[in-house]
Amino acid sequence: MKLGNQRSSSNIEDRRGSGGGGYGGGGGKMGIVGLIIVLIGAYYGVDLSGLMGSGQMPQLQQEQPSRPVAASAEEEALARFSAQILATTEDAWGSYFRSQGRQYVQPKMVLYRGSTPTACGTGQAAMGPFYCPADQKVYLDLSFYDDMKNQLGAAGDAAFAYVIAHEVGHHVQNLDGTMARVNRARARLNERDANRLSVLVELQADCLAGVWANRAQERQLFEEGDLEEAFNAAEAVGDDRLQQRSRGYAVPDSFTHGTSAQRLQWFRRGLNSGDPAQCNTFAGNI
Repeated sequence: MKLGNQRSSSNIEDRRGSGGGGYGGGGGKMGIVGLIIVLIGAYYGVDLSGLMGSGQMPQLQQEQPSRPVAASAEEEALARFSAQILATTEDAWGSYFRSQGRQYVQPKMVLYRGSTPTACGTGQAAMGPFYCPADQKVYLDLSFYDDMKNQLGAAGDAAFAYVIAHEVGHHVQNLDGTMARVNRARARLNERDANRLSVLVELQADCLAGVWANRAQERQLFEEGDLEEAFNAAEAVGDDRLQQRSRGYAVPDSFTHGTSAQRLQWFRRGLNSGDPAQCNTFAGNI
């Protein structure tokens, strides 16, 4: 992506030097099967936010905290990139909210290694990036960039930007009350129907990420091949593809994020329209 002198967001909380987190301080590395299983159950955080009524997040086993690890030049570059991408989301959503006569409350992004406390419970790098609505923060272990590239086959800076934009999409959902409405509706449903509602939340966040991409495209921030990287990332985290890779078959009733085709479809819809009003995945379901 062509970020050049694009400003970096000031809404960054860097906890990487705190020494917290297990997994040897390496950012939650794990095997592909283990990673996929975690992603199916908790990928991108919104399934975790469904537990906000209890204020708890699923807990994963932790090792003893390790000493702080010095950041490599590559990691520092990725941290700056993430701050710049967050700034582009602030510009995009700030402008949209102003057009609606509203003020956009900017989320913070927490950079951490291994594990970190959140208002939703203990966050773990193995969960992947996630958004906590209780403190309005996006949590990101930068090692997930390597996981995307090496384990999920979703390489490229635009692919990582899509992930950040998706999480900010959850923040937009939180601001407009969608998350609260979904949580109330989920409490009345059986597991299968609650899963279907979670899929609608995730697909809407994909569409909102597409709205961000529309603004980024207008600003000519994408280079040749960048959108293809983002498309590939959206497909790579479809429930059907993740389940096929982990267990050899897919169970549609257990999907919580949507199929690869659905995720790409809704991301494209946001990209092509640039209109959040086109991102209504719920159609009267809540």
